[in-house]
Amino acid sequence: MEEQMTFWDHLDVLRGSIIRVLVAAVVMGIGVFFLKDYLFDFVLWPRSSDFPTYRLLGAEPFDLKLINTELTEQFMIHMKVSLVMGLLVASPYIIYVLFRFISPALYENERRASIRLVGAAYGMFMVGITVNYFLIFPLTVRFLGTYSVSPDVQTMLTLSSYVDTLLLMCLVFGIVFEIPVIAWLLARFGMLKHTWMAEYRRHAIVAILIVAAVITPTADIMTLLVVSLPIWLLYEVSIWIVRFTNPNPKTLEECLEESESSSPPSLSSE
Repeated sequence: MEEQMTFWDHLDVLRGSIIRVLVAAVVMGIGVFFLKDYLFDFVLWPRSSDFPTYRLLGAEPFDLKLINTELTEQFMIHMKVSLVMGLLVASPYIIYVLFRFISPALYENERRASIRLVGAAYGMFMVGITVNYFLIFPLTVRFLGTYSVSPDVQTMLTLSSYVDTLLLMCLVFGIVFEIPVIAWLLARFGMLKHTWMAEYRRHAIVAILIVAAVITPTADIMTLLVVSLPIWLLYEVSIWIVRFTNPNPKTLEECLEESESSSPPSLSSE
């Protein structure tokens, strides 16, 4: 017979999970820290004319130099980028540890649905980061880094500004690419219908263009369209997902009756 865990036992398990997460993030961050040359070759690649996106689009060669204005700036940025990359590298293990802590409190069907949901959300977040790095951010850097109001004004882009913009845009597009997952979740609970999304498609396109213009403040219509295209495709994919997602047919009363008739899963120590 499985032994029931007390409140303090759960706290001990939670503490152990948090410690493992922190250790994994720190270890991966330290490992990335010592790969400085490879790390910043990757981070600074989009500022070079040799970046694959520029070659595919046939962009004219340009020269974008970065400067450092503070004594500790380069070291602090090195630490920041290493920590972020360490979190990304360790993220599969971190998600596994957190899910292992939560999963004993879930029913079997809830556990399977949670695995699909977490996997889809993680995958789409990584896709969003990849799309930003190879498409959105390079176009933004090229335009804003080479834009000039007068030949007498020389652009001097700081390393801090470059890195902060890259990290922020990766986060933004990682969240934006969660649209299909959120749409599936809302459809699953019967809160969203594909007919509604199709009916307001034109309104959504206008909103997408506005969002794209805010994300990439550029007068280049081609860049604006390139940024808007993946977001619009996400919206269309979301309509398709919602259309083939069956909402939960159970009413609130049925769910309450089912929860009363069945005992919750026990949280036991291993």
